[in-house]
Amino acid sequence: MPDSSPTLLYCRCAYAQVVPSGVKNEVLQRLCDAGVNFETVSDLCEMAAHRDPRLAALSQCSSLRIAACYPRAVKGLFQQAGTPLSADAAVLNMRNQTAEGIVGQMLAIEPIKHIEESQS
Repeated sequence: MPDSSPTLLYCRCAYAQVVPSGVKNEVLQRLCDAGVNFETVSDLCEMAAHRDPRLAALSQCSSLRIAACYPRAVKGLFQQAGTPLSADAAVLNMRNQTAEGIVGQMLAIEPIKHIEESQS
């Protein structure tokens, strides 16, 4: 049976420092505690600025779930790098969502409904 698990991506937002550190740290800890596979990147903004080829690979992952900041900003970063996100990608906003809510959505088996634009 093929693995239908979502691809999980956690952005540390290391350079802009716009995400509350408590939320960032708790999301990371909860993902580690859950024992799931996920990829961590230092900063998606920096990767987009340098057109990091890993963004292209990530954008092609099915059921990609990204813990970062505003969905519109993250989608724009991938677009800027020439690797737009697929329609089923979900961006979870560590700037204004709780760590518990983010991790719950990241680990959910069901597909995530698209985030409201008011959170973007």
